[in-house]
Amino acid sequence: MGHAIEALHYAHGHHLGGLEMSVALNAATPVELAGFCPWVREAYAVEHDLFDPAPPRLGHIPREWDRVLDDARRHQPIQLELFPGLRAYYEACDAHFAAARGAAGFTPPYRAHQPLRLALPEPLREAARERVGAGPAIAVMPAGSSERALYPSLGAWERILDALPDARIVLIGRLGRDERTSTAFGADELAALRAHRTAPLDGFDLPLPEQLALVEACDVFLAPHTGFGLAALAVGTPWLALSGGRWFEYWFNHVPFRSVIPDAERFPCFSQFEPAAVVDGRTPSMSDERFAADLDRIAAAAEELLAGTLGYDRALREYFADLLAAHGGDASAIWSIDAVHADHVS
Repeated sequence: MGHAIEALHYAHGHHLGGLEMSVALNAATPVELAGFCPWVREAYAVEHDLFDPAPPRLGHIPREWDRVLDDARRHQPIQLELFPGLRAYYEACDAHFAAARGAAGFTPPYRAHQPLRLALPEPLREAARERVGAGPAIAVMPAGSSERALYPSLGAWERILDALPDARIVLIGRLGRDERTSTAFGADELAALRAHRTAPLDGFDLPLPEQLALVEACDVFLAPHTGFGLAALAVGTPWLALSGGRWFEYWFNHVPFRSVIPDAERFPCFSQFEPAAVVDGRTPSMSDERFAADLDRIAAAAEELLAGTLGYDRALREYFADLLAAHGGDASAIWSIDAVHADHVS
């Protein structure tokens, strides 16, 4: 999900620069997201496992283009080493699009850090608004698609829901198992959240467009780091991230947000390509102790976002200050799409 949004973000920046854009996306990602971007001419699904070194089949993609733009990951050795299928994909692209590299010295026009918005069908949006109803609402995704240890426990979630300001809770996620990612949350855990005293609206396992419409109808999207958080921002819903785990938040879309970053000395986090430490079945930044320490901050951030009092520029400024502190003042450890952090970290 998140990587599909990244691809659409880059394509959108080039579109705003004056180019007509098509995209190639891994078939295991929600390729249908491109259908909510009217400026995308075509979206091509590529069946390929990133751990499979065999070349993918690209015959369904036309060979002739004015320019073929690469993802930055092809220039990152660690990505190519970890994912042999990624190397195979780029090599196959080099062969398939050999005659379509464009004029020497051509720099494709690009407008950085521009707001991306998914244009969901109006009937879906209207139905979602009716389901969510009037008043404040918070969409909750209890986990991403990585291992369960990287996300809050059921007990932590119950305490977080208890601490939130009064609002309609909408549960978002996917238990279904197929070639796409699913939510690392057990059916029994989900049943317990469904039974929470706030009587949440259950959006689990609905088709993706319906889930996105529900998130758009909410005032806040509350979740740990997950690619779905990028999609929430792409429908204009502020993301309250329970930050920690392996990755910090790195994409910003002119939507106010809060990332509640743990005390990194007590609760180590952001290992990125290195495996996250797991203690007693959970990574420290997602432990019950961490959420007990940060419960007031989470509740305050939710109240602030629900009230609409947080501006985007302040959200960026305060987030990067917190992220820099979490890295012990080491600015070289921080990165972001379109280098948005550069104006805030030195």
